[in-house]
Amino acid sequence: MSKGKTEEAKETVTGVDIGVALLDQSGAVRYANDTIRHWLGPTDSWMKAGLELLISKSRISDILNSGEAVHWRTTLSGLDLHVSAHPDRRAPSGPGIVLVAYDMTPLKKMQERLAEAKAAGDELDAIIQNSYDAIYIADTNGITLKTNDAIERLTGIPKEYYIGKDLRYLEKRGIVEKSVTFEVIRQKNPVTVIQENALGRVLLITGSPVFNEQGEVIRVVTNLRDISELNRLREELLQLRKFHAGDEPVVIASKAMERVIELANRVADTDTTVLLLGESGVGKEVVARMIHRNSKRYEKGAFIKVNCGAIPQELLESELFGYDSGAFTGAKKNGKPGMFELAHEGTLFLDEVGELPLHLQVKLLRVLQDQEFHRVGGVKPVKVNVRIVAATNRDLKKMVAEGSFREDLYYRLYVVPIEIPPLRKRREDILPLIRFFLDKFNRKYQTAKHFTEDTLNLLKEYSWPGNIRELSNLVERLLVTTPSHEIRPEHLPPLTGGNLPGRENSISEKERRKGPAEPDFGVLEKIGESDGLQAALEQLEQRILAAAFERYDSSYEVAKALKISQSTAIRKAYKYGIRGKKREGRKTYSQP
Repeated sequence: MSKGKTEEAKETVTGVDIGVALLDQSGAVRYANDTIRHWLGPTDSWMKAGLELLISKSRISDILNSGEAVHWRTTLSGLDLHVSAHPDRRAPSGPGIVLVAYDMTPLKKMQERLAEAKAAGDELDAIIQNSYDAIYIADTNGITLKTNDAIERLTGIPKEYYIGKDLRYLEKRGIVEKSVTFEVIRQKNPVTVIQENALGRVLLITGSPVFNEQGEVIRVVTNLRDISELNRLREELLQLRKFHAGDEPVVIASKAMERVIELANRVADTDTTVLLLGESGVGKEVVARMIHRNSKRYEKGAFIKVNCGAIPQELLESELFGYDSGAFTGAKKNGKPGMFELAHEGTLFLDEVGELPLHLQVKLLRVLQDQEFHRVGGVKPVKVNVRIVAATNRDLKKMVAEGSFREDLYYRLYVVPIEIPPLRKRREDILPLIRFFLDKFNRKYQTAKHFTEDTLNLLKEYSWPGNIRELSNLVERLLVTTPSHEIRPEHLPPLTGGNLPGRENSISEKERRKGPAEPDFGVLEKIGESDGLQAALEQLEQRILAAAFERYDSSYEVAKALKISQSTAIRKAYKYGIRGKKREGRKTYSQP
């Protein structure tokens, strides 16, 4: 290497954090930059001896003989060095070696920081993505940078559609109402508004500014929360009443049940006989327990329940009235008290009293009149002080006319009749009961599942032939079998026990899944007369929308073709469960 070039190399590499040295063929150091000197220490210890710590003399000889560069890794004073040695045969002073070494430690630290930053970024993305609320991030120009999957649940539009879109464009299309982003930028403070979107959801929207070091807004982070459910809960809470019957409360919101509870509480503190009437599963036992709990007998005696329809008739008498020793083969030596004796000073609840055979009706009548009876096989009368609450889902008056129920017993039981209406006649109670059982079974199974608004609307419309018992069983079943935290309409089992009012005449789920069809104007002839104009119009609207979404690539084009707003097209598609064309392996509403 010429002197001029050597000086130029010195100026270039001096002070650079890369070690550079020039060695002759014996390994003596012709030149070493400051980095090499810093790594190796005082020159007296190594300048004459050469750079043995970095390259051995045998390797120098091999490189000069082969004429090829060699690369290797080594450590020096805790440094992780990458070393390259190149032969130099053109130097005036004879063949030599150009040695270049750089420390990998800063690069490794930088890589670690990058990995940590990536992990933090991935974690932040995961947090944003898994947020139940929608999160929307835009820059100062109103361009959407990031959002999460929750935005589709709230608006019906996939998150991919929003990325890169100008909020002014979204406002113009009716996808977004007046955006809070620009107001946040203007005020440089958080802004909160409440808006109702095209799907009828009431959203609490809060935008917050993100500042740089100069105090300028560089991002706006917006949180969107669906408060429709909270509003409904608030309204229900204002109407909701809870009364206790044993360990479990009686949940009511309807005026009809309020009257039932009021009457039950009014007669609770008396000893009058009560007859509870109503369909199976309406909660007759719950009301009976509430009557006992609110009576003077609650502290004195027990609440004893007898299901007259569940005990074989040949055993029913001994169960009710007990038996004495030797009453029949297999009887206990000391006899056995019956339910009347166990209920002494308390309340005896005779469920399904209409199932009592005639010969026991006579015996029951005597207890009601005289408060005494004979055990099976007994000769001594047994005196008791028992309050009778009976219940039936049968028409006792009709049974009296048919001769299967004694008229005198009927009037003895029919002192204070309380009829409990079925759920289909008190629909105000359905949602509070669903939420009560949802909370109960969430705690039981240690889950945190919830029903979507659409699911609750379907359940509210159902006729519930099994009443509260059916409702409770269905809620428990759905909590156990639904894999996701959100219980949606598709998770509901076929509700064959009753119809969904308002849905009997709509297109079936099976038909809906067949896919969109061309508009069928003949539907008016098929259903118009029997089901009414509204049902015909809804079916016609659904089929026209389905055909339009199949034909066009976007909700914008659908809206344009049908001469409606884009938000209306999306809302109605969501209402009827119409899905757009497949994109990127998933079904979504097609968007422009």
